[in-house]
Amino acid sequence: MASILGRAPELVGRRLGRAADETGLLFVTLLEGLRRTWDFKTWWGEFIDQCWFIARVTSVPVLLIAIPLGATISLQAGDIARQLGAQSGTGALVVANMITQVAPLASALLISGAGGSAITSDMGARHIRDELAALEVMGVNPLHRLVTPRLWAASTVAVLLCSVVILSGTMGGYYFNVVQQGVSPGAFFDGATSLLQFSDLVVTLLKAWIFGFIAAAVACYAGMNCALGPVGVGRAVNKAVVVTSILVFAANYVITMLYQVLVPPRL
Repeated sequence: MASILGRAPELVGRRLGRAADETGLLFVTLLEGLRRTWDFKTWWGEFIDQCWFIARVTSVPVLLIAIPLGATISLQAGDIARQLGAQSGTGALVVANMITQVAPLASALLISGAGGSAITSDMGARHIRDELAALEVMGVNPLHRLVTPRLWAASTVAVLLCSVVILSGTMGGYYFNVVQQGVSPGAFFDGATSLLQFSDLVVTLLKAWIFGFIAAAVACYAGMNCALGPVGVGRAVNKAVVVTSILVFAANYVITMLYQVLVPPRL
């Protein structure tokens, strides 16, 4: 027991050093993947394929998630507003929450869980079959050929999914707030625009765009550096999803804090 306690600082330092190395390699993967973005002729076809694939695997789940989210927010906010005698403000609460917080986070988590896991498994399979090493032998940079189109595909689809979440979540909130709880449609949509500014929508789409880059970068890095064998690929997929979730929530907090400081919310 004493020997284990004596080695604790060494073990902690080793883990911190490994985490720092992995963080640096992750940023190198992201920056190197973006460095040759201008040479779009080499990755345009792969970009279209990845956009179609990510959109295909996330479009149905995003609808199944967004509508219940909007309905849940509407029911809870409507119940509280009814007790306070301010049912007309339910639309403002539903739409403001969907646009500012729920939509970018939902799209990022779906990109990570559905699209990112597929990207990690694909890159991991290429790694254990030595396809990445074969590309390097042929003088082709795997980051430019494989990572760059996946970065831009994930960010593009994340912005589109964010818009879908906003629309479908607002529809779910409208149904339960107007049809079920008896709020007039005019009051719902009038309140929906009372707390929002155009910059709120811009920042929300920017969040989704950044979150897409984060999800794709983590997925590509985890797959390209996984342990050999099917078990290594499975662990890389799990690691990519967990790390992406942590980074997305941290980035969301930082961006939201900076935005609220620079652009005060409308009262």
